[in-house]
Order: sequence, then structure tokens, then C-alpha cells
Amino acid sequence: MRLEGPHRDIARRLRSEMTPPEIALWQALRRNDVGLRFRRQYPAGQYVLDFYCAPAKLAIEVDGEAHLRGDRPDQDAVRDAWLKSRGVAVLRYPAREVLDNIDGVVRQIFAVALERRERFRS
Repeated sequence: MRLEGPHRDIARRLRSEMTPPEIALWQALRRNDVGLRFRRQYPAGQYVLDFYCAPAKLAIEVDGEAHLRGDRPDQDAVRDAWLKSRGVAVLRYPAREVLDNIDGVVRQIFAVALERRERFRS
């Protein structure tokens, strides 16, 4: 299923404005040796996903402190529910965790992505 939405220009701009945790995670995801392909700042409906692995139907979000404030938790829940209704799982990581434990985060992402990819191949 293609999730691309009308936000290509926004996604393109966000690719050039990635945060340090997003940059670190992108560098780790793109040079993997497990055969997974990830896209960064991927348009999906009215949203732009930080990272997306299409064969695994897996979105990865790096949440800065702003995700804890105001109505952002509610917005994130609506977004996650929309993605789930389309068969996409979402993994969310606090930005600090990505910076402090990049290896552990990447191992978990790969494990989930490989398991989901196998499930969708069957």
C-alpha cells in the first residue's frame, strides 16, 4: 500500500532540517546490512513520517520534548490510530534515547522490521 500524501514539499523541506537525533538514526538505518530499506520524512496522508520501512509497514518517530506538551500527545495518538488503521505499526523513541542509546534503538527497530517483513511476505 502506498501511503504517499500531498505533503511532498513539506517532506522535502523537513529532510533538509533534520534534528541531530534524526540525523544519527538516519545514518544508522540507511547503512544497514540486514536488507531493509528505510525512507526519511515520508509523506503519509496528511502526515509526514520521520522514517518508514514499506516492506515491514513500519513507521519510526523520533519525539522531541514538544511531543510531551499541549495537545501533541493527543495529536500523536490520532496519527498513530490512522496509521494503525492502514496496517502500519509505529515505534516512537524520545530524542534523548536515540542520542544516548542509538545501538539499542537500531537493534529494536531492525528486530521489529524484520519480523513484520516476514509476516507480510507470507
